Amino acid sequence: MEEQFITRALASAHDAHAVERLASSLGPGPFSLVLLFVSPEADVPGIVSGAARAWPDARIAGCTTAGEISGAGYEDGSIVAIGFRARHFAAQTLLIPDLSQLAASELSEALLHVRQSLARDHGHLPEEFALLFVDGLSAREDELASVLAAGTGAMPLIGGSAGDGTNFRETLVFDGRRLLANAAVISVMRGACPLRAFKMDHIRPTERRMVVTEADPAARIVRKINAEPAVQEYARLIGMQPESVDTLTFAIHPLTVRMGERHHVRAIQRVLPSGELLFFSAIDEGMVLTIAEPHDLVDHLAGELQALKQPGNPVAVLAFDCILRRVEAQEKQMTGRVSELLRHHGVIGFSTYGEQIGPMHINHTMTGFAFYPPGTILSGSDP
Repeated sequence: MEEQFITRALASAHDAHAVERLASSLGPGPFSLVLLFVSPEADVPGIVSGAARAWPDARIAGCTTAGEISGAGYEDGSIVAIGFRARHFAAQTLLIPDLSQLAASELSEALLHVRQSLARDHGHLPEEFALLFVDGLSAREDELASVLAAGTGAMPLIGGSAGDGTNFRETLVFDGRRLLANAAVISVMRGACPLRAFKMDHIRPTERRMVVTEADPAARIVRKINAEPAVQEYARLIGMQPESVDTLTFAIHPLTVRMGERHHVRAIQRVLPSGELLFFSAIDEGMVLTIAEPHDLVDHLAGELQALKQPGNPVAVLAFDCILRRVEAQEKQMTGRVSELLRHHGVIGFSTYGEQIGPMHINHTMTGFAFYPPGTILSGSDP
């Protein structure tokens, strides 16, 4: 029988016995860490308290979602559980309870302490990595990712911003003891499985550019573009009427900012009643934004997932997928094909309001880790 390093389970968000079903499907463990990606339709406090009872010896981390990814592909109204077996992984979690009061030096010190503790007690596990879940409506992801970089160093970190479907009302993270908004939880791990961090992005910049001329950076609100009302100028540049701009528009006509030799998406969350644009990630006056166009989502995803099978098949692929990719798939009637690809390649995770990779908070990507059997020799560099 093939050894399992990471196990997964799925339950309906409306099942009164969801935690019991998840525990039964995950198996007896023991687990060092159990991740839970929970639809906002669920009784989230009940799920969190139930998880603490179901896995008393495991660390628990997770968040609410903008959709789930199970072994069958895209899901809605469900709960995904992922168990890291204690024989092959060790974990500690660190809850950051108030993102409005980030103490950089204290957080870096706490992270270093956790890493040193794991290295001392589990030094036989060669791979070190971290998973981050953060309130997707906090507008603090960029600052947090930057602060964490001092404590994580070269350790690979991947994360996702908690979601609330398409409601954008409340996003929650938890660690098994507390369930909080405006918070984050980081899981620092050591493992036996070699891993590869990845970032998939099917967006390509065009030659059309604009300048943010009036903004509220703290609130991620753009008031004017090219000295014109934001939504009017954005609509003009993409050839639409302002009243027709919606979530699909943002998926099909994303905006990017150039950093070095790469472009990174600065995704629009929604149009405010005032005609201003609310963004998912950091924005500032004077920023030059480039209109981008998506290439074929299915073809790009197929190629990227196939590439993860070199030099061998992963035992698991943990992914954090921007909600705008799901919106694009739905509107272009690609959901079934995307789900089939995710299922075929064993991808599990959730749809996010933003993604983290290393010191960066980004949008319109799929980020994650591919885990390989112990002894696998990996080559190539992380994104």
